[in-house]
Amino acid sequence: MWLFNSSIGRKVVMSVTGIALILFLTFHCCMNLVALFSGEAYNTICELLGANWYAVLATLGLAFLAVLHIVYAFILTAQNRRARGDNRYEVATTVNAGKVEWASKNMLVLGLIILIGLLIHLWNFWYNMMFAELIGAMPELSPSDGFGWIQATFSNPLFVAIYVVWIVAIWFHLTHGFWSAMQTLGWSGKTWLCRWKMIGFIYVTLLMLGFLVVVLAFAFGCAPSLCCGGSCC
Repeated sequence: MWLFNSSIGRKVVMSVTGIALILFLTFHCCMNLVALFSGEAYNTICELLGANWYAVLATLGLAFLAVLHIVYAFILTAQNRRARGDNRYEVATTVNAGKVEWASKNMLVLGLIILIGLLIHLWNFWYNMMFAELIGAMPELSPSDGFGWIQATFSNPLFVAIYVVWIVAIWFHLTHGFWSAMQTLGWSGKTWLCRWKMIGFIYVTLLMLGFLVVVLAFAFGCAPSLCCGGSCC
């Protein structure tokens, strides 16, 4: 099948899975922002999701998309390097090198940083929440106490630093990946390419700022949900 056997097909798979993952990040960001204002409301959302069959099914589907995206990223990177051969070392010295985005030239490095951050994130939250509920484990906090897990995670300066680096890497990855996906899918001409770049830049920036605000608000104890009567508890 051309989607899996041809270079164009693999790029289409990368684009479609990438867009799906951006949509998930949008939902995840909106959910996280709730924690800024109400721990009770956030835990209600966590309880609605939890280890319910539909949440588990959605998680498996999301994992499939993520694995497909990652595997094809490595395949396409290896394919491109084989095609360029020794010339890949001369890219930076060419006349047009300055026109090539930094993110475009470092997508694999960014991808590796994002993958490491993802594994840490899964360990901090999914492992202690959905997985713990599925196997009936009793971690330090209740698996449904998502608000408590956010507090515990971002009270650790090391995790705060890791998440900030992770969010920045995702921003670089997505600002390039957004318009690149539109171009691969044939949804951009000479005019719309510039528009998609601007739309992607604004959308991804707002999306990542949402995640960053949650991390820093909990790290510094400034989330409204952490305060009582205007002064932090």
